[in-house]
Amino acid sequence: MPTGTTTPELRSFTAQFVSSPRGARLARRLAVRRMKDWGYPPASDASFTLALVVGELAANAVQHGRVPGRDFTLRLTLDAAAGLVCIEVADAASTKRPPAAPPSSCPEGESGRGLLLVDALAVRWGVVPRRPVGKTVWAEVSVDGG
Repeated sequence: MPTGTTTPELRSFTAQFVSSPRGARLARRLAVRRMKDWGYPPASDASFTLALVVGELAANAVQHGRVPGRDFTLRLTLDAAAGLVCIEVADAASTKRPPAAPPSSCPEGESGRGLLLVDALAVRWGVVPRRPVGKTVWAEVSVDGG
């Protein structure tokens, strides 16, 4: 069940999703809906950028971080004063970590461009261990200009 907090400067939203392609799509859709609730319409640059980054991180959690029987978690935190949304996608796979920098992708390759997209759209991004198990991949996206 989604949870959220609201203060004038800091707002957050957290939800768990089944680790499946359908779960990744739902995470992206709910992120766009939450952005709308926070004053960023779906057609805004901020919402569009957030949808792309959430989509990539959720898809990576499903494809590379899936542990049978375990969900992934999406957390969004809007820091209005800083003009940023922090996106966190946590999964249960501790051993599969994304590279520290986006991989250089072969143009003919079928995958490998997701982190390049995240790197291009995010102010910064990274990965941290998740306790007791797993990892959290995070990215900060600018919402200035809403």
